[in-house]
Amino acid sequence: MRYRTFSEADYPAMQALDLTLQRQDPAFDSLPERERDGRLHTSQPALKFYERSEHSFVAEEGDTLAGFILAQPVWQGDRPLVLVRTVSVLPGAPEGTSTGLLHAAVKSAYDTAVYEVHFTLTPDLLDAATSESAVVTGQSAVCHLGTRADTAPGTRLRSVPATPAPGTPEQGA
Repeated sequence: MRYRTFSEADYPAMQALDLTLQRQDPAFDSLPERERDGRLHTSQPALKFYERSEHSFVAEEGDTLAGFILAQPVWQGDRPLVLVRTVSVLPGAPEGTSTGLLHAAVKSAYDTAVYEVHFTLTPDLLDAATSESAVVTGQSAVCHLGTRADTAPGTRLRSVPATPAPGTPEQGA
């Protein structure tokens, strides 16, 4: 698997993957056009923005786009952090694709002296978050990098059982 920044040439494949994933909801195509557009993460302006963010990547397996992560730097009070907007992975993509994408964003954050990566913890990202030693605060996970990891608030994922919270679908279901 290869993880890399993306370019305009990748937009059509990213948009097709996004649409495929949105259509897993059977009601998606019956929604009003404005609502469908609002659920997609890959409008051309959004992709142009994330392309410049330095923290967004695609995963390739041969000539196939296996997934992407869209993330951006933001300021939280007195410090910068990287906020992951979405991680989208092709159904049937090789195991570890989500983990590799999150790791690429975490590494890019660290390389630019940003020491926190925030993302919504979904069942698909549980293994990835655990591999990055994330901590959980509510439904969010945070990867604290450098020395901040030693004093980070929240529950460290390594100590959380791998069972989904009540009311969430099981991983891989």
